[in-house]
Amino acid sequence: MPHPDAQPLVAALFAELVDGAASDGGAFVLNSGDIGLLRSLSALSSGDASAAVAGGASVAAHATHLSYGLSLMNRWARQGGNPFADARWDQAWTTTEVTARQWEDIQLELSREARDWLAVLGSPRDLSPVELQGLIASVAHLAYHLGAIRQIARTARGPREGTFT
Repeated sequence: MPHPDAQPLVAALFAELVDGAASDGGAFVLNSGDIGLLRSLSALSSGDASAAVAGGASVAAHATHLSYGLSLMNRWARQGGNPFADARWDQAWTTTEVTARQWEDIQLELSREARDWLAVLGSPRDLSPVELQGLIASVAHLAYHLGAIRQIARTARGPREGTFT
C-alpha cells in the first residue's frame, strides 16, 4: 500500500530538479543554490543545444526526449490507459542541430509539460503500486537526463557543493 504522503514528496523532488534548489541547504537532489533544469537550459544558445559529445545525443535531443516522456505521463494523468503502448521514443533522438527558434520552442514545450506534470504530482490521487512507481521513476528519469545534459554542456552545470555564496 502506497504511503499517503509519498506523492507530495515526489512532487517536491521533481520541482527541485526542474526549478532548482534552495540556497539555504534544504536541497535533496541538487547542490544548494542550483538553478535546476529549465534555467540551465535557458542559459544555452541553440549552438550549445546542438552540441553532442563523442557521437552521442545533443542537449536538444535530451530536452525533446524529456518533453515527450512527460507528455505521455500527462496524457496518462488526463486520460488513463497506457499511453506508452504506442510511444515513439526514437523520434526525439533524431534531434541534432537546432535553430534559435527551434531551441526556444523545445524549451517552451518542456517547460509546459514539466509544469503540467508537477501539477499532477501535486494533486492527490489514488495510485496503484505500479502508478506510484511511475511517479517516482519520472523524478529519476529527469535527474538522469539533467546529468547527461550537464555532461554535454559545461555551461549548463550547476554549482559544486560549497562553491555558492
